[in-house]
Amino acid sequence: MSATLAVPTLTHRSAVAGPRLATEKLRSALLWLTGLSGAFVFIEPSPYELVGMVTMLVFVLTGLTLRPGLAPLVLLILLLNVGYALSVIQVIDQKDPVIWVAVSAFLAGTAIFYAAMLGSNTEARLRWLLRGYLAAAMIASVVAVAAYFRLFGGGSETFLLYGRARGTFNDPNVLGAFLVLPGLLIVQRLLSGRLAALLGNSVLLLVLLAALLLSFSRGAWVQFAFAALVLLGLTFLTSRSLNERSRIIAIAAFGALLIVLFVAALLSIGQVADLFKERATLDQSYDLGRYGRFGRYSLGAELALDHPFGIGPSTFAKVFFPEDPHNTLLNSFMSGGWLGGFAFLTLTLVTLLKGLRFVFVATPWRPTYLVVYAAYLGLVAESMIIDVDHWRHYFLILGVLWGLMAVSQPYLRGSARRTDVGLAPVHG
Repeated sequence: MSATLAVPTLTHRSAVAGPRLATEKLRSALLWLTGLSGAFVFIEPSPYELVGMVTMLVFVLTGLTLRPGLAPLVLLILLLNVGYALSVIQVIDQKDPVIWVAVSAFLAGTAIFYAAMLGSNTEARLRWLLRGYLAAAMIASVVAVAAYFRLFGGGSETFLLYGRARGTFNDPNVLGAFLVLPGLLIVQRLLSGRLAALLGNSVLLLVLLAALLLSFSRGAWVQFAFAALVLLGLTFLTSRSLNERSRIIAIAAFGALLIVLFVAALLSIGQVADLFKERATLDQSYDLGRYGRFGRYSLGAELALDHPFGIGPSTFAKVFFPEDPHNTLLNSFMSGGWLGGFAFLTLTLVTLLKGLRFVFVATPWRPTYLVVYAAYLGLVAESMIIDVDHWRHYFLILGVLWGLMAVSQPYLRGSARRTDVGLAPVHG
């Protein structure tokens, strides 16, 4: 009797497992496609918005839950966007501010989605998303480098702006910042991967760094250097043996020498060297003066004190000053009032402090967690001199970081169910 009953039970399980496996394959493919589409944002709406909406819809229809650990992220993002909604009432008759608030709401939703979707099958989903992101970075980098050296002929100008490579982005600054996370992923591969993969990963990194340099984005240069040093330090501190630490030091020294030689080779090209000298200073005309980048910070702070509800999104450069705030915290006060400003500040501080807590927690995904945390630190640093509140990859990094923190909570408590340990390393 028991043998007879076992057959339909196994059949039933197989029937259930089949659709589940097919559904997860669809989810993985959509995550990869979402990561890939992040590079193509030169049209509005971009492929990222379209693919992102489809991906989120599929996940919601097939099962998506929010872990309790994501409550602070959801609450603070909600308060930030409520601040935007209240502030936009002042300029509700204008098209641009309304669109800006709508885009902000969508991007906020993507951050929550990235955090939530990592609650199951964590390593595999993270791997597919970041593989797509890395593929996007390589495409954008190849296009940027080829366009800079006019390999597309007359069409090269489409991918340049003011002599700077912008690749498949609207702005060279966004291209440069977008390349930081994938660059760090490759650095992590070099630090912890096999020697056989050293050459291939080195080539990938040099291509990314070439595009990063040719974007001539000072903020992106500093962001990558700072985040790479943070990643090296954290990887060294969390390594388990003297041999691992010795390898990290050796690879870091060799990599630094290789990068210096590579940059020197690029700077030997006249047009590259000339623009590099022009950009590698802090005395650009738009940085200095009462209404320059840094002068606007103090003037904007005074303006924020007088406007509890802000001045309305997309209003700073139209009514009060010649350019945007170029400071994300300041822009959150301008576009979201005191509610939005303090929500963004609190979100940043909570993420930094809570994120640091999990750096030293041993999890199957810790190598990738270190990369994402270092990338977030770099973004926070750059947000002090530029507006990152509509950068798509900012919300991806924010959401992934919170998602990994949420699924790492059991490891922190020492009562983990290591259901994902058998999967391949995300960074490998």
